[in-house]
Amino acid sequence: MRKTKDRCTEMNDMARFITRQFQMHKEKTMFGRRTSLIGLLLVCGWVCSVANAEVGPPGEAGKTAEAATNEIFEASDTSSVANTTITGETKRSTNGTWATAVQPKPLSARVKRGLDWLVQTQHKSGGWGQGEESQGMGRSLDKIKDVPNVADTSSATLAMLRSGSSPRNGAYRESIRRAIYFVCGEIENADYESLYVTKLRGTRLQAKLGTYIDTFLVAALLAEVRNTMPDEADRERVVSALDKVMNKIENNQRQDGSWGNKGWAPALAESLAGKAINRAAQAGADVDEKVRQLAEKYARDRFDSKTYNFSTDGSANVDLYAAAAAVSGMQDSDNTNAMVQGDLRMTIQSAASGPEREQAQLALDRIEGNKQDLDEAKKSLVQRLEDNRFIAGFGSNGGEEFLSYMLIGESLVVDGGPEWEKWDASITDNLNRIQNNNGSWTGHHCITGRTFCTAAALLVLMVDRAPIPLAASIRKR
Repeated sequence: MRKTKDRCTEMNDMARFITRQFQMHKEKTMFGRRTSLIGLLLVCGWVCSVANAEVGPPGEAGKTAEAATNEIFEASDTSSVANTTITGETKRSTNGTWATAVQPKPLSARVKRGLDWLVQTQHKSGGWGQGEESQGMGRSLDKIKDVPNVADTSSATLAMLRSGSSPRNGAYRESIRRAIYFVCGEIENADYESLYVTKLRGTRLQAKLGTYIDTFLVAALLAEVRNTMPDEADRERVVSALDKVMNKIENNQRQDGSWGNKGWAPALAESLAGKAINRAAQAGADVDEKVRQLAEKYARDRFDSKTYNFSTDGSANVDLYAAAAAVSGMQDSDNTNAMVQGDLRMTIQSAASGPEREQAQLALDRIEGNKQDLDEAKKSLVQRLEDNRFIAGFGSNGGEEFLSYMLIGESLVVDGGPEWEKWDASITDNLNRIQNNNGSWTGHHCITGRTFCTAAALLVLMVDRAPIPLAASIRKR
């Protein structure tokens, strides 16, 4: 018992020492990578919690220090994990890079059935095909409906990650690992110049969301598992694959911040590109800050703060898709911006030169501008959520609707509160009502493949587990 108490004291002393050193030797780079003080203090708090579990009254919370420690490290393995209980107290989920914005709900029976359906339909290769489609879509894609592809595989794997499993731990760890190996193999066989990450062409997701949807979805997936692979060899493989994909994204971005997707509603894919860039930055991958800022500007330009309207270009003239894409793009960038604001303010206070201070102030002004636009866009979005015709999107359920609901949910959950709770309750009732008996979901227009529709619906139902940056610094080239 005494040894654990001493260790807790030592950790707190170490935190105080590093804090002093940090104050004495402030780094000059605006986005340079450094030890996160917030993350360090959280570690100290966790150690103290473990100590309390060991030195407390016998049987308190029914946990030993070793059990509490195991729970902490299991939580730190996952991208967005289920509730972590330490010494009897339920805390918000965290993995050291990300935390949940709100207290996640337990997985419902319907969610578990959906996840089990995904497990049952995974191919031996580790991938997923688009699966059975609605009869109304015809049979033109029958030849490839069962061919595993990167986009459907990435969406299914993200759903499993959101449940609390990781490549290391959890009920779906084997499925997740197999899926990661599949997408890494596809990326390794891809060229280095184009924006494609797979040789498979003509999938339903590519036709509807855009030519490069595979690229954006797999980048988001690899960013979330980058630091959670079971061994160093697997981690190096994921890091290499993610770096290759990010180079493709960065080298092929257009001057307006987009990627020239061609599809029915490519604005949704462009939003996923911004999400992937920001998640990669948050996970510590090399991300070109200029590319990230261009993606932010592209999202901001899609909202008119004077008229409160969203641009429907690339959204099939569907207001739901347009609003979801724009708000999500700004929110994802705001999440990353929040990680560097403190550094920028310190630079303004301590910079040795005027130009350095001016550069930091310009960056802060941009961040504040994005936040103001985001706040106004959210107000407009929340007002529209009262309109059933807006929520209906194209008029019936399709993969585009499910994806839009996920983008909206991940934006609203950051602030929490009544508006988020009302939306979450409403959309949960809607999706629960239309689930198929076998646990899957089906679309009724455009994207109707069961794999993507099921994965996207699950991501909506588990959006309270979406990863929000905890504390870190971004590496800037």
